[in-house]
Amino acid sequence: MQVVFHLGAHATDEDRLIRSLSRNPQHLSHHNVVVPHPRHYRMLLRDTLRSLRGASADPAASDALLSAVTQQENVERIVFSHEFFMCVPTRVISDKGFYDMVPDKLPPLANIFPNADIEFYMALINPAVLIPSLVRREKDLPYEDLMNGFDPLDLRWAPIIESMVQTARGHRLVLWCNEDLPLIWPEVMRSLAGLPDDLALNGENMILQSLVSEEGLTRYKQYLRDTPPQSIEERRDITTAFLDKYATENALRIDADMPGWDEDLVDSVTEIYEADIDQIAAMPGVEFIRP
Repeated sequence: MQVVFHLGAHATDEDRLIRSLSRNPQHLSHHNVVVPHPRHYRMLLRDTLRSLRGASADPAASDALLSAVTQQENVERIVFSHEFFMCVPTRVISDKGFYDMVPDKLPPLANIFPNADIEFYMALINPAVLIPSLVRREKDLPYEDLMNGFDPLDLRWAPIIESMVQTARGHRLVLWCNEDLPLIWPEVMRSLAGLPDDLALNGENMILQSLVSEEGLTRYKQYLRDTPPQSIEERRDITTAFLDKYATENALRIDADMPGWDEDLVDSVTEIYEADIDQIAAMPGVEFIRP
């Protein structure tokens, strides 16, 4: 059995992958894939992690947890998704740095199902987008407390992923950029669920519909019906063209109204992030979904 842990990150997916995949029950059932609703397992997994304290679950405990989550038999792949697998939002930047606790979370998660093939999935996000999103979301968390004394230029993904490759211990680690989702969403959906590359799924337009006007989405769907793309690359070119023409005002703009932040700082943080992404995509042990 394959067990997938979709880790987040914060301010990226917000359960849209799970919701989109859940709109395809026949495809999931045909391929023996289970994508349970998060309410069925989030507290259960938390309590299991606490009780195990990093140790490996015995087969009976793993089976009991699986039975509590799904009644489906012959499960070949199951997907768990929760940004709190990484940490609570208030701990994104600890006194040790940006997401410093995440690498050590992987072995305990894998030990819940020690006899399964474990896979870890995660979206990366530009810190210039993440930090403002967390400040807007966590109303009781002042910006200064969130930053924990760190400079925005210190928020680096590459060191985190290097450590995650080590703690993943050979388990599959699949990453992508949140900013690329409008172009790669169908591929991320199919990869997460382990479904065939050519399988059409409900929910493939969930990201695009949040970025373009209603007219643009209608025209996009009609265009794909009239002129089906012959490759992933062609579909991405079409999507890019419709985004250029029909994106809603400010849909792709970075809103970074933070103390001490200006356009130059946002550009600098973004440049560091993009350099990190190039480094991460080339790391052994990382599978990177890119347009």
